[in-house]
Amino acid sequence: MPYKEIRRMIVEVDEDQLTEPMIQNLVKHLPEQEQLNALAKFKDEYPSLSEPEQFGIVMSSVKRLRPRLNHILFRLQFEEQVTNLRPDILSVSTACDEVRKSPAFGRLLELVLLLGNYMNAGSRNAQSYGFDLSSLCKLKDTKSADQKTTLLHFLAQVCEEEFPDVIKFVDDLEHVDRASRVSAENIEKSLRQMERQLLQLERDLETLSSFGDPSDMFFTKMTISFSTVAREQYAKLVIMHSNMESLYQNLLEFFAVDPKKTSVEELFTDLSNFRAMFSQALKENLKQREFEEKQKRAQAAKEKAEREKQERQQKKRRLLEVNAENDETGVMDSLLEALQSGAAFRDRRKRAPRPRGEAHVFYLLSNTTL
Repeated sequence: MPYKEIRRMIVEVDEDQLTEPMIQNLVKHLPEQEQLNALAKFKDEYPSLSEPEQFGIVMSSVKRLRPRLNHILFRLQFEEQVTNLRPDILSVSTACDEVRKSPAFGRLLELVLLLGNYMNAGSRNAQSYGFDLSSLCKLKDTKSADQKTTLLHFLAQVCEEEFPDVIKFVDDLEHVDRASRVSAENIEKSLRQMERQLLQLERDLETLSSFGDPSDMFFTKMTISFSTVAREQYAKLVIMHSNMESLYQNLLEFFAVDPKKTSVEELFTDLSNFRAMFSQALKENLKQREFEEKQKRAQAAKEKAEREKQERQQKKRRLLEVNAENDETGVMDSLLEALQSGAAFRDRRKRAPRPRGEAHVFYLLSNTTL
């Protein structure tokens, strides 16, 4: 790009051509004004100079070049700064309201205090009137005797079974996660920097208005389309920030939190972590119940199969006993019937003749009176 074209873009504040990276590079590598003034003395030797020197000579003709570049860069970055600051301020303000006004969260704190006093009965911490909000995350560190569950899981179970409305605090504190990523210190720094840049712009506009160059559009564009609008948006941000600080201070006072020891991000980080841990405890409790139910079903199925097996074995034994009894009864019945009918003796007579000695014995036995 020709150097004179770059100069024109700066003097006319050509928003279609000027970009943030371009202005940042110019500001970063721009020589000091004394060096630019020294280069301007060699404008008659322009063709024989190196490219950086030629560029310096062209730029030296722009009045108050560095302030112009800084203000143009401020303008290019302003909307992004506002876009970043406004959601952060709103998220902290909203989170303060949520924590302060959530009935479910207040009820949860009552349950935690009740559990703590019950567990500390007889100790020096018995019958405490309150606890620090940062202690909520420590509920996970208190484990049962078998190390399989924690006080947090027990609290989640109690809420599910006895106080289901308390679980709503997870939805009530919707903005604490976003607020935990906000640095109140960075917000204040950004607002102070914005105020300094606006004041400097307003002072420089008074100076640049007297240059009288018809091609110089800096004063017109920066005054009409930016300075006034930027001042209004900044004023709104200041009001929002003041409201945020008021809500935060009220929140700290309400929960008896020391503002010197706890920052905005620390407080909401603790609340965000506890909210996440409580939700996780609910899920783990559900998985544990499903696991126990599965075990119960498996045990019940095993016991049922064992009972059915025993029943089949008993039934089989009974059938075998019945068959054995039937076999013995049938043999005796057939024998008695054969004796009574004489069939047994007829069968013997039909057999082949025995030797005489045996026939004589049979005759004696058959004619012997019993």
